[in-house]
Amino acid sequence: MVRRKKEKKKKRPTWGIPKGIVLLATPEGWRFMIQPVEGGMLCGRLDIPINTDPQDARAAAAVMVVELARDVHDTDVEVTWDPPTEPWSWTAKVTLTTRIELAPLGTGG
Repeated sequence: MVRRKKEKKKKRPTWGIPKGIVLLATPEGWRFMIQPVEGGMLCGRLDIPINTDPQDARAAAAVMVVELARDVHDTDVEVTWDPPTEPWSWTAKVTLTTRIELAPLGTGG
């Protein structure tokens, strides 16, 4: 009797697709919270200096979320920052972007 190798089940990503970001300036550094669509929250610290300009910190957080969505979920997202309500806190919406697949030229008749 010949046995087949068991195929590993495709493991579901541990993080959901992000739907929002909260960025906080604290005395210890820049902190973030990513809110996945499925609920819960992923929290951490941005690996940038404490004295980084807020605009640069927002850009770093956006890049991190875009790369997370691409690497973990193989999807593209766009980050849109809301106007700040506090001088030390920012929020952003994360939306899926559509990929446009173009047909190769010269395939029609």
